[in-house]
Amino acid sequence: MDDLERAILVMFDESGALDDDLKKQAKVYCNDIKEKPLICRLCIEKLCFSNLVQVQFWCLQTLHEVIRTRYLTMTPDERHMIRGSVFSIVCLEDKNLTRVLEGPAFIKNKLAQVLITLIYFEYPLVWSSVFVDFFPHLSKGNVVIDMFCRVLNALDDELISLDYPRTPEELAVAGRVKDAMRQQCVPQIVRAWYDIVSMYRNSDHELCTSVLDSMRRYISWIDIGLIVNDAFIPLLFDLILVGPLSDQLRGASVRCLLAVVSKRMEPESKLSLLQSLQISRVLRLVTEDVDVELVSDIAALLSGYAVEALDCFKRINSEDAKGISMELLSEVLPSIFYVMKNFELLHLGQILEVILVLIRYDPVHRTNLDVMDKIGKEEEDRMVEFRKDLFVLLRNVGRVAPDVTQLFIRNSLASAVSRSSDSNVEEVEGALSLLYALGESISEEAIRTGSGLLSELVLMLLSTKFPCHSNRLVALVYLETVTRYIKFIQDNTQYIPMVLAAFLDERGIHHSNINVSRRASYLFMRVVKFLKMKLVPFIETILQSLQDTVAQFTIMNYTTEELSGSEDGSHIFEAIGLLIGTEDVLPEKQSDYLSSLLSPLCQQVEALLINAKLLNAEETNAKIAVIQQIIMAINSLSKGFSERLVTASRPAIGIMFKQTLDVLLQVLVIFPKVEPLRNKPKQMVGFLLLLNQLICKFNTLVRDILEEIFPSIAERIFSVIPRNGLPSSGSDAITEEIRELQELQRTLYTFLHVITTHDLSPVFLSPKCKAYLDPVMQLLLYSSCNHNDILVRKACVQIFIRLIKDWCAQPYEEKVPGFRSFVIEAFATNCCLYSVLDRSFEFHDANTFVLFGEIVLAQKVMYEKFGDDFLVNFVSKGFSSAHCPPDQAEQYRQKLQGGDFKALKSFYQSLVENLRVQQNGSLVFR
Repeated sequence: MDDLERAILVMFDESGALDDDLKKQAKVYCNDIKEKPLICRLCIEKLCFSNLVQVQFWCLQTLHEVIRTRYLTMTPDERHMIRGSVFSIVCLEDKNLTRVLEGPAFIKNKLAQVLITLIYFEYPLVWSSVFVDFFPHLSKGNVVIDMFCRVLNALDDELISLDYPRTPEELAVAGRVKDAMRQQCVPQIVRAWYDIVSMYRNSDHELCTSVLDSMRRYISWIDIGLIVNDAFIPLLFDLILVGPLSDQLRGASVRCLLAVVSKRMEPESKLSLLQSLQISRVLRLVTEDVDVELVSDIAALLSGYAVEALDCFKRINSEDAKGISMELLSEVLPSIFYVMKNFELLHLGQILEVILVLIRYDPVHRTNLDVMDKIGKEEEDRMVEFRKDLFVLLRNVGRVAPDVTQLFIRNSLASAVSRSSDSNVEEVEGALSLLYALGESISEEAIRTGSGLLSELVLMLLSTKFPCHSNRLVALVYLETVTRYIKFIQDNTQYIPMVLAAFLDERGIHHSNINVSRRASYLFMRVVKFLKMKLVPFIETILQSLQDTVAQFTIMNYTTEELSGSEDGSHIFEAIGLLIGTEDVLPEKQSDYLSSLLSPLCQQVEALLINAKLLNAEETNAKIAVIQQIIMAINSLSKGFSERLVTASRPAIGIMFKQTLDVLLQVLVIFPKVEPLRNKPKQMVGFLLLLNQLICKFNTLVRDILEEIFPSIAERIFSVIPRNGLPSSGSDAITEEIRELQELQRTLYTFLHVITTHDLSPVFLSPKCKAYLDPVMQLLLYSSCNHNDILVRKACVQIFIRLIKDWCAQPYEEKVPGFRSFVIEAFATNCCLYSVLDRSFEFHDANTFVLFGEIVLAQKVMYEKFGDDFLVNFVSKGFSSAHCPPDQAEQYRQKLQGGDFKALKSFYQSLVENLRVQQNGSLVFR
């Protein structure tokens, strides 16, 4: 082994044992060798004598590169040497050269590529006999014949085929080569194909297959008469229909026929060709027990035949010819449909098998996934992403072949159920995941009626208790799947007990894994919301099953940091509220149900408040946490009771909720200065949400309570929220604490909005609350002008509109001293003019445009209540500072005094846009 061979071995080494620097040095050394004048001769010598595959490949690769880039600069002698040497290797002129032709396929393909590069430059002008010279050597047997096929394939790939992009020069060379071959050697090549296949058909199926696959490539541009004749066509049909030949050889013969059928020609000639083939001879194969791939080839042939027959029908004018075209088409269509119905579905079944295998978790991660440690979380995230494309494929298969897909899933579930141990976790989870994912491609009507096998699948799902149901993943996907197909139960109420059992027993809410239990509570709430009326007869059964869950919810440490968020367990109370909050429940029963839930919760709060002021910080925190849980429970429970029910149809229920609120509000009386409570925005958010719901239900009935607690609420919120706003959501400085404060701030605006829109604005003026009126007004003013959330700004403007209507009912009335001047001088100018002049106020944004409508409405209301006092100040001070032309100010006055709100809004927008252009900047809030 010389230095070059050693360098080549180092360069191609993939063991990972060699140093990268050494490999780089070897590459540099080999590249230097390539630049030597006698490199081609060196490569030929190595090919003749080296048994190393790496060396052979490098030499062939180098020859290909050198010929392609340096051919025009080579001497005639060098070209002659390369031509003779390469051809002698290809045709095995020297038996000592068999080492290359007996090597791996990639070596022989590279050798063929080198020869084609020579043909590119030399055929037919320099080396006109290249193909003719090949024929005598074919008698040497399959090694040379195989090489002959590879050369023809490489010629098609590298030069002739239009499946690859070609340069104009390459297209010209391809045309030159094809013209020369047609004139010189194509008939001999076709004869060689025929002779080889005839000779080797019973002894070397692989070789015959290679020959036919090469021939298929050339049928499109050679004389079709060389193939469509009394010799070749019968041979092809004979290979397809007669004798125990391999399916690969039969398939290659079918593909050649398809190339014949697809050859471009005039419609009359094509019709004659189609008739002559007597394609009906292969139709019986589609119903026989043959290889799926062969059926696929036959299906492609029949489809191609049908397309060509239809094309003849379209292009031919003769009615007789049209009739023949339709006869040919009708002849093959039944077989095409048969293949589509049977064998394509077999393909789909195989696809489903692959999907099921791929979506299964690796059992090695079973424990990690069940306890959800770091490895388990990463694996679940990875699998969720990995499954996305597979589930898209599943749904596509489900749309094409719903019966096959549903049958496959049924059999997969049945197979998983048949096992008696919990060792098939991954199999069960995979089958259930398929059923869940399939639901996205099924219409609501199909689910409701249980079309196909769906009714059987849903019944199997509900009636099955898998041995591995204790596994977290299995339990979760089971519950999600039941929920997805719950519409089937709507018209099949006999299965309701089975649905309830699935959610209420150890498969759902009573599952040992709290993650599963919490998710089950949420999903059960969705099921209750959907089946609501149909579940009324089962209320007592449901409540009895949930007694322990309800009691456990308010136990300290029930919620954990890992489970915080939307699935906090409170959904079980929402589900109960939806169940017992309907008017289909008798009033007496409804009162009893609600009392049995509210009374223990209120008693628990009262017990927690005893001696609360004497507790240390740690004890206080513990009690506040439990109280927060209770507030969440009552809040969720109340969602099931409509405002009409608690205030009109069944006021006794409303009184029960009001009494509960009286108890809860004692929290703010007992803990007026408790620091831990003050510093927990999440708890205050929950409390405000509960207040909002109660105000919406009871309106002015809660006025006295609201007057009592508003000072505490205002003091606590203003102590943690800056009055000049919080950092915007897009700021890099946003922390978890800031996000919680932002949520609290948004909830506060909603709280103030709910107060004003439910006739409770007098609360702000009560003796206990009056001290907080100015801070609230300043916060609303600042936010109406500057808050980054447009919806918050809209709410603030709406609050001002309502307060103006409430507190300034009569013109020039001063119900709230100073409020009138505050609105005219501060709100009108800053919010209704300066804030909209700022270029950040984007009219093209939908929410912003809605806000603009509220701002224009505020101007209309102010004019109605304040008359010229508003108009004079707004125009003389506001418009003047914005440099508004007098004529436009006068037009604004006219539009405002007119009754057309749309005209006022349109004009004001145009005015603002004009003022922006004039000032070429923006005014700031003052």
